[in-house]
Amino acid sequence: MSRTMTRRSLLAGFLGAPAMALLGSRAFAAEKRQLKISHQFPGGTIDQGDFRDRMCRRFAAEVSKRTNGALDAVVYPGSSLMKTNAQFSAVRKGALDMSLYPISYAGGEMPELNIGLMPGVVTSYEQGMAWPRAEVGKYLSNLLADKGVLIVTWMWQAGGVACRAKPIIEPEDARGQKVRGGSREMDTVLKAAGSAVISLPSNEIYAAMQTGALDGAMTSSTSLISFRLEEVSKHLVTGRGKAYWFMLEPLILSRDTFERLPKDMQSIVMSVGAEMEQFGLKEAKADDQRVAEAYAKAGAKTYDLSEATVRRWQEIARRTAWKDYAARNERCAKLLQLAERTA
Repeated sequence: MSRTMTRRSLLAGFLGAPAMALLGSRAFAAEKRQLKISHQFPGGTIDQGDFRDRMCRRFAAEVSKRTNGALDAVVYPGSSLMKTNAQFSAVRKGALDMSLYPISYAGGEMPELNIGLMPGVVTSYEQGMAWPRAEVGKYLSNLLADKGVLIVTWMWQAGGVACRAKPIIEPEDARGQKVRGGSREMDTVLKAAGSAVISLPSNEIYAAMQTGALDGAMTSSTSLISFRLEEVSKHLVTGRGKAYWFMLEPLILSRDTFERLPKDMQSIVMSVGAEMEQFGLKEAKADDQRVAEAYAKAGAKTYDLSEATVRRWQEIARRTAWKDYAARNERCAKLLQLAERTA
């Protein structure tokens, strides 16, 4: 496979006439294969629970169906197979087949990936979901492919802020509070606003807020629900309608695993992955509303952001996080430049 071949060009190549012939009456290889999919989120069923887990299960079921059981996938939720922060490196090295992974978690390994949670760069689902067809998405896909990782399903999630005592709506509200931002860049913005920042995965937020180690946590709407943060929060700033916090949380595949699959299976995996994007988009938007309802029911006060508030956060990000990110290397600078073109 070419070092500059993106997920979209892969699909285009596979779904031509010769590839479609492969997907017809031809029998699959006799050797049965199995993919392992790991993620950090709570487990459920194909119909119930955290939609990110459900998306992985839907992906697995559809791949198995289309290959007549020749290619199965097993989902390991709740970091039960391996620790959260180890998953990206494992996918790169071929030690793990797939993960649904917040891409900015790997920013320490690949600084370019912090573009996936760059405050204020993506401010709507429509903007984020335009990335795969835009130059920014193609460039990011190529960088990942060169490192051994393929994006199978693009997915963005809006985020909110759960707070123990005082809501963080305007930037000045963050002063003096201990806050989890979710990425190096979000932490940079919070520091500029006067916060003390704490870095930890989503599945560790509950305990930190319960003990008072955290005053507030920024995370996706779905995580705000799945990790039951309404039990330790009195305030919720939602991501519905307007948001400056959007996280790229794709379903990724080891390139090593991909290249060991027969061509017909490669085609099915990438096709099914692309089809999952509409499910992810629909469920992410629905959770932006569900989270507000869940917190209100638990007795927490909920707040929505105005366009003016989003712009104030964005301006801080532009002069701090964006500037810092672009200075890290030429690839970061180019990614940011390309991302701004989709605004």
